[in-house]
Amino acid sequence: MSYSKVVLVTGVSSGIGRATAERFASQGCRVFGTMRNLAGAKAIPGVTLLEMDVRDEVSIARGIETLIVQANRIDVLVNSAGVTLLGATEETSLTEAQTLLDTNLLGVLRMIRAVLPYMRGQRSGRIVNVSSVLGFLPAPYMALYAASKHAVEGLSESLDHEVRQFGIRVALVQPSFTRTNLDLNAPWTTNRVDDYNETFGRVAEAVAHNLQKAPLPDGVADTIVEAALGKWKMRHTPKGEASLLAKLRRFMPAGPVDKSLRKSFGLV
Repeated sequence: MSYSKVVLVTGVSSGIGRATAERFASQGCRVFGTMRNLAGAKAIPGVTLLEMDVRDEVSIARGIETLIVQANRIDVLVNSAGVTLLGATEETSLTEAQTLLDTNLLGVLRMIRAVLPYMRGQRSGRIVNVSSVLGFLPAPYMALYAASKHAVEGLSESLDHEVRQFGIRVALVQPSFTRTNLDLNAPWTTNRVDDYNETFGRVAEAVAHNLQKAPLPDGVADTIVEAALGKWKMRHTPKGEASLLAKLRRFMPAGPVDKSLRKSFGLV
């Protein structure tokens, strides 16, 4: 079979990553998908699974080497692996913060550093980083997650200026609430400060409600494939709420945006 592109997607055990790997395979791409542990992993038709932990450089190097031996090139990297956390900023321990940032930010950096030598050598490539609407909006009781996505936005836009000289472009995908196991089973901070209990309870309830009615990851996967294989632009928002929020952030005054956001999180 002749493949149009060689694609690597991180975090394909479930959710957005798995849906994205399936979409690329359906487009005729040669797809490699990463999981932290392949023991008992469910196969994805048309996808070669690699055991890889984005928090571990040795694991990443081993996985990339396997990919290059088998495919001899890498055209697209999709950084979709991520974790989340609910709780007040004051309640968040440094260990919890470091754990989240190690995956959501440093994991992205490790993957980028691993693939860029090959993309530079072939003078082409596309890196797609899965951000969030929380990469441009605040999120009460999700401050560390929002901080990680804000950081990914800055990293991506800056990196694009550095690597476009080599025929490589970087793009962002910014989904809103998506019904995945990652979000439905989001962990809470271990430490509790009683003063936050009432408002945190309302926010947690609002988040759960939004996730229950949120779309499945298929629309996000379609957007990622377009960001990877279509004409380049920096930011991509899936149709629906994400696109609406991007427009509101861009065109509405700060006051109404702030009021609307607080309402959506149950804080009004």
